[in-house]
Amino acid sequence: MTAQNDVSIQGNKITEKTKIIPAKNARMFARLFNFGNLLALLPGLVVAPIILLGEHERILMIFMFIAMIVPPILWFGLSIMIYIISRHHPNELVGHYTQQAAYRFYGMIGVVIPIGTFFGTDWKLWILMGGVVGLTLVPWTVWELIKTQKENWQDIEIMIDKTTGEIS
Repeated sequence: MTAQNDVSIQGNKITEKTKIIPAKNARMFARLFNFGNLLALLPGLVVAPIILLGEHERILMIFMFIAMIVPPILWFGLSIMIYIISRHHPNELVGHYTQQAAYRFYGMIGVVIPIGTFFGTDWKLWILMGGVVGLTLVPWTVWELIKTQKENWQDIEIMIDKTTGEIS
């Protein structure tokens, strides 16, 4: 939530307003990409041990693989929008934490593609790779969430200049 205040009005040409970006808003946006990373990996971390440790019917196995694969793919697409919004937040710390979370997620997914080309249809190797990604990314992400919680967030006041009048 933001608050707007009129600062000054100079004739009909230039209007200046200030906008307060609350610290709570900045902290939420700084954590958003990290929460998305966790939510994308959570189904895989739950389903992978079930697949590896049990015997399942083929149709159930297919549904479990879908549950593991679809959330990271959806998050990959949605994360681009979240990155654009959060990276350009007026508070520079929000951009920093978002960029670090993006480096981790895109880096780990970027490792899966070239290495996975050698796996073929060996599903156990794919699950093992997903486990490596999850065991690397989840603790790191949780650590970053703790860091963002401990960060000293401040309200930020920004000036908005608007030019009104005739357009030539």
